[in-house]
Amino acid sequence: MNFDFSDDLKQVRDHARGFLRDECPASLVRRSLDGEAPYSEALWREIAGMGWIGAAIPEEYGGAGLGISAAAAVLEEVQRAGCNGAACHAQMYIMGTVLRHGSAEQKQRYLPGIASGKLRLQAFGVTEPTSGTDTLALRTTAVKKDNSTYVVNGQKVWTSRAEHSDLMLLLARTTPKEQTKKRTEGLSVFLVDMRETLGKGLTIRPIRTMMNHNSTEVFFDNMEVPAENLIGEEGMGFRYILGGMNAERILIAAECIGDSRWFIEKATAYAKERKLFGRAIGQNQGVQFPIARAYAQTEAADLMVRKAATLYEAGLPCGAEANMAKMLGSEASWAAADMCVQTHGGFGFAEEYDIERKFRDTRLYMVAPISTNMILNFISEHVLDLPRSY
Repeated sequence: MNFDFSDDLKQVRDHARGFLRDECPASLVRRSLDGEAPYSEALWREIAGMGWIGAAIPEEYGGAGLGISAAAAVLEEVQRAGCNGAACHAQMYIMGTVLRHGSAEQKQRYLPGIASGKLRLQAFGVTEPTSGTDTLALRTTAVKKDNSTYVVNGQKVWTSRAEHSDLMLLLARTTPKEQTKKRTEGLSVFLVDMRETLGKGLTIRPIRTMMNHNSTEVFFDNMEVPAENLIGEEGMGFRYILGGMNAERILIAAECIGDSRWFIEKATAYAKERKLFGRAIGQNQGVQFPIARAYAQTEAADLMVRKAATLYEAGLPCGAEANMAKMLGSEASWAAADMCVQTHGGFGFAEEYDIERKFRDTRLYMVAPISTNMILNFISEHVLDLPRSY
C-alpha cells in the first residue's frame, strides 16, 4: 500500500493550493446570498482558465488525462481555500457518461469544448418532485416522434446550475414501465443543447436556498431533442448514469474533506490566539478534543476517498466505496463545522469570519446528491446482503 501521491497529482494539488491561497481574488469567496445569485462565475472562469475543468478528460479530447484523483484534488483545495466549488464540480463528472457511453462523433463534438470550459455541461436532469431519490419512478418521458426527433415532457427539480449551463444530461423514460421486464429498463440518456431549447419547450425556474448553491426546477413542454443526441442505446440510461453517480460521490466527498480541513485550520488558529482567563482557550481539553476528533474523522474519510478514486480509475467496482466516501466525508465536514462554530462561540455566527457561510454550505452534503440514509440502505443491501428495506 502506498499512500504517497504521484508526482503528477502532487503537482496538480500544489498548483491549485498555491493559486487559490496566494492569487485567488477575494471576490471568489462569496459571503452572502442577499441580492446575489449563488453561483460564482468568477471562480468558474478561474478554474476553467487554469485547465483544471478537464482534469479527468483524456488528452485526445483536450483534457489533462489525469483521472478523477486529480479532479478530486483540485476540488478539495477549492473548498480548503474557503471557496465553494459547486460552480465547477459537475463539469468534472457529468461528462463521464458521454466519455464512457457516447458515440465517437459525440465525443469529438462535445468533449474538447467541455474540457476547455467553452461548453458548460453542468446540469444533470434526473431528480423529480414526485420521485426524489427513487429514480426509477421518474415520470418525464421522451417519445420518438420520427427517426430524427424525440419529444420530451415532464419536470425535474434540484437541477443545479441549469441557468448557467449550455448542455444538460437528461434522464427520461422512453419505454412505458408496463412494457419493460425490469424496473431498470426503459430509461434513456440525452444530451440536451439548452441554447437551442430554452424558451422552446424548456423553462427554468430558480430555487432560492440557504446555501451558496444554485439550483432550479426545469419544465419540459413538448421539447424536441434530435435523435442523434441519445447517448448509447435507448433504454439503457439508468445503467449509464450509475457510473457517473459514483464519480459524483467521490468528488463531493473530496470537497467535504476540503471543507473539513478549512474548519479545522480555522478553529486551530483561533484556539491558539484567543485568550480567556489568562490562557489560550486551546489549552483546555474541552476545546482541544473536539478539534482533534474532527481531524481524526477527516483523515479516516480521506482514506476512503482515495480508495474509491483508485478503484474508479482502475475500472473496478466502486459503488460501495464511493458511497461510503461521500457519507464519511459529509459527516466529517459537518462535525468539523459544528466544532468550528463552538470553538469561536458568538464570533462563529458573525459574517466576517466566513464560518456561518461555510457552516450552511457544508450541511447540504448530508442530504445531496444522495442522503446518508440512502447510502446506508445501499450498504445494508448490496454489501451486507440484508433484506431490501425500500
